[in-house]
Amino acid sequence: MYPNNENSNPAPYTSPPEGQWSTGLYDCFEDPSNCWLTGCCPIVTFGRIAEILKVQAHGVINFMYCSRTYLLLGSMYSWTCRAKLRSLYSLPPEPCGDCCVHQFCICCALCQEYRELKNRGLE
Repeated sequence: MYPNNENSNPAPYTSPPEGQWSTGLYDCFEDPSNCWLTGCCPIVTFGRIAEILKVQAHGVINFMYCSRTYLLLGSMYSWTCRAKLRSLYSLPPEPCGDCCVHQFCICCALCQEYRELKNRGLE
């Protein structure tokens, strides 16, 4: 006779619910490698997010194009990706509007957005 161990099977992957962020804005260290990369070179994280979301700029969907645009325009451009992500998953504008989050906490915002995409299986 073998004992009935109900905990032997791992729980199936469940996507975060619509309308809720899977992590908070300041939970950057939940993904240390992305946190480090974003802190050192936010342009790379932004390019990854833009490419995943297929942000189209002047008819081009391209990591390098999005990264160069970010380098030139910074938070004036990057908040549009956050707005698209929020729209896609019906996420609330927390803790404030997209533009303000990117203006004052751009690295935290980029980390959260990438974690959100990763947690939803779109890495």
